[in-house]
Amino acid sequence: MISVLSPVTTGLSGVLGRSGLVLADININPNSNGLPGISALQKIVGAVMTVGLILSVLALIVAAVVWAFGSHSANPHLATRGKAGVLIACGAAIVTGGAVAFINFFWNVGQGI
Repeated sequence: MISVLSPVTTGLSGVLGRSGLVLADININPNSNGLPGISALQKIVGAVMTVGLILSVLALIVAAVVWAFGSHSANPHLATRGKAGVLIACGAAIVTGGAVAFINFFWNVGQGI
């Protein structure tokens, strides 16, 4: 079987062999003391998440009222908008509440590469 990358890898090893470069493993991990203000930034992000969840609850209440008003006034357009608002508010709460878990999941996936 002919390897498609063999000319590339042999050419790369030939260049590295002639130049005397040695590739080293890079090991960088995030830390909480590398920059000043990291703890303040964490508090700000936590506060923004709290505001996002509060706004999601408010949007859910407003959308439920719109849905109910549209259903009881025989206005299917308004009822449909209220249903969509309920789903969007629930989706926003899921994304806001799960943001840290999503980022941690993809961080761990990236570390496995």
